[in-house]
Amino acid sequence: MNRKTLVLSAVAGLLAPVLTACGGTDAGGKDGAIVVGTTDMFTATKAEPAPLDPAFTYDTNAWNLLRQTIQTLMTQPKGDGPPVPEAAQSCAFTDNGNERYVCELRDGLKFANGDDVTAADVKYSIERSLRIKADTGVASLLNTIDTIETAGERKVIFHLKTADATFPYKLTTPVSGIVDAKDYANDKLRDGFEVDGSGPYTFKADVDKGTITNVTFEKNPLYKGSLKLNNDKVEMRVFKDSDTMGAAIDKGDINVMTRTMSPAQIQKLDAGSDENVDLVEMPGLEIRYLAFETDAPTVKSKAVRQAMAQLIDRAALVSKVYGTQAEPLYSLVPASVIGHSNSFFNKYGDPSADKAKSLLEKAGITTPVKLTLHYTTDHYGSVTKQEFEVLRQQLNDSGLFDVSIQGHLWSTFRPAEQKGQYDVWGMGWFPDFPDADNFLAPFLDKDNFLGSPYSNASIQQTLIPESRRAADRGAATASLTKIQDDVAEDVPVLPLWQGKQYIAARDDITGTSYALNSSSVLCLWELSRGVSE
Repeated sequence: MNRKTLVLSAVAGLLAPVLTACGGTDAGGKDGAIVVGTTDMFTATKAEPAPLDPAFTYDTNAWNLLRQTIQTLMTQPKGDGPPVPEAAQSCAFTDNGNERYVCELRDGLKFANGDDVTAADVKYSIERSLRIKADTGVASLLNTIDTIETAGERKVIFHLKTADATFPYKLTTPVSGIVDAKDYANDKLRDGFEVDGSGPYTFKADVDKGTITNVTFEKNPLYKGSLKLNNDKVEMRVFKDSDTMGAAIDKGDINVMTRTMSPAQIQKLDAGSDENVDLVEMPGLEIRYLAFETDAPTVKSKAVRQAMAQLIDRAALVSKVYGTQAEPLYSLVPASVIGHSNSFFNKYGDPSADKAKSLLEKAGITTPVKLTLHYTTDHYGSVTKQEFEVLRQQLNDSGLFDVSIQGHLWSTFRPAEQKGQYDVWGMGWFPDFPDADNFLAPFLDKDNFLGSPYSNASIQQTLIPESRRAADRGAATASLTKIQDDVAEDVPVLPLWQGKQYIAARDDITGTSYALNSSSVLCLWELSRGVSE
């Protein structure tokens, strides 16, 4: 029978289904594999030939492949909460200033190929990411590391440049993942689609014309860590769009649907239209925003960016495109995260063409301001184009802007925006970890992942370091609020909405309530067959 499972706030540490049902249909892959569908595309191009190297990729889709195979010292626990040891047996700050962090590895760790995993491998892997310093900006997650030393085969000691209470979270991310020097050279990226590590699964990708079509994850018999595997094999199949993926789960060709279902699919499943497929809804920390090349002539004036912030009606945008599946967002930091402030609403209030006109007139800006908004057609779901059509209409209806929109495949979109080829573009953000720092520093710190020319010395030199000193994250609220207020004033990015998360599964699949955490980490090891939970 169909049912919708609601999962309570993960950020609040409550992760439990509140509605239950049972069922018993059979579907899936060969050898009892659980088959998971996705519309995420994984492509190797001339511009980005190493899409699955942990020292390169900074994308939640690719990270969700790596997390199954590349082991990290720490992990986010089931149900969320502070990080817990994974490859490590223990990790802790050993000083009062949060500047010395020591991890002891589990005894007997091995890569899937049988090689021992040692402290030297951890040091090698993290220093490799820092050395390569990929232009994706992923190495910025590790930028508080000063030096790494080892003591024996199992102890790793991190000396930080400055206090960083969020450092344990950063050791949960794939950029800090442990790799074997035999497979990953120390000074160059690993091209193609091979992934090797010491994590819970081995990895094998089927590739057609430079794009992954299917990934097989098989239980790694040598795995030692904190994760409990509820299955022996998972297949991930890539679909061209959400409709094709939906047809596959209806026929029983796949067991689970993940990213990205369309709003119409979610509404249909929510209404109980398919008795064999269950929908799981859970809070999410995904955000969408507009980014600006702040040195570009069209948007170099802060007044232009402020006028856009004054005009965009987030509530109408969400209502027309996403319905109840998203909420308006007035800060880079989602409303459920400690340290959130409604800075954009506090500064701009309700949408107003008159106020926007005044901003532009005071700055001497000739109207209408001509702009192109760029978006990706194949990365954030099937309704991204509709979202940008609404944004275009809202801005143009004011008479103050002459906006056009242009869509691009992700394989060309991401390299182009990194090179500063777009003045305004739309992006999504899935947090690396559920802390306000991770919604601010990646956009605003030095070597930010957007490659933005925007630089605020107070944010980079004072406020971010100050906020990281507080082990009690609530104590960092004053610094975090000031950062958000500065962003609302300068508008280097313009937050739009935050979304919920959904998984759909055939009703003989269990574990779906824990298959995604608040940071959108896909936990395939939680899935199993049995009576639906």
